[in-house]
Amino acid sequence: MYIIIVGGGKVGFHLAKALLTEGQEVLVIEKDRSRLDFITGELGGVCMAGDGCEASTLTEAGAARADMLIAVTGDDEDNLVSCQVAKLSFKVPRTTARINNPKNEKLFHMLGVDFTVSSINVILENIQQEVPTHVLTHLLNLQDRGLGIVEIRIPADSKSIGKKVKDISLPTGSMLILILRRDEEPRLITSTTEIQTGDQIIALTPTVNEDLLKSALKGR
Repeated sequence: MYIIIVGGGKVGFHLAKALLTEGQEVLVIEKDRSRLDFITGELGGVCMAGDGCEASTLTEAGAARADMLIAVTGDDEDNLVSCQVAKLSFKVPRTTARINNPKNEKLFHMLGVDFTVSSINVILENIQQEVPTHVLTHLLNLQDRGLGIVEIRIPADSKSIGKKVKDISLPTGSMLILILRRDEEPRLITSTTEIQTGDQIIALTPTVNEDLLKSALKGR
């Protein structure tokens, strides 16, 4: 999968690093030269200078063959424009925009952005935080689609510990996306990922199946 990330700040950098670890093809578009140099030093030649809002930059980035564009700059307007140009001019199948002002979420959907995320910073901050005591946390509700992005913490007495994802019976429409572990970088979840005590799992699920997903992963 070829994924273009617009914005090489903290969010864009960590997303790129996690996706590269999973073997995805990634290109980060970043305006700031010092930030571009930092990413190149850390991740290699996966970052290009440019404005992700401009069609010429996206052409150079090969947006016509991209499977997804993720805009995660600190400016909502830039994120929206990047997604719109990618969708309308290059027919990118899936676009995702980071939203800094939650009031913009409905507008982004109305203007054709496929997914909006206003809580990625929460996910990244959790890498170095204590695991909360509650089991399931709502990170984002996609109300118009009947979906939710949730975080589930695996307790020590869960019977899913030691199992691979492919061996766990998940409710219909639920998908495990990202796994966070202390002192490790976030990783995309695959069918062979093994569940461990204390794992923080980010999942996409129909809201009606949240309890079933929680039960499947807690598995007491």
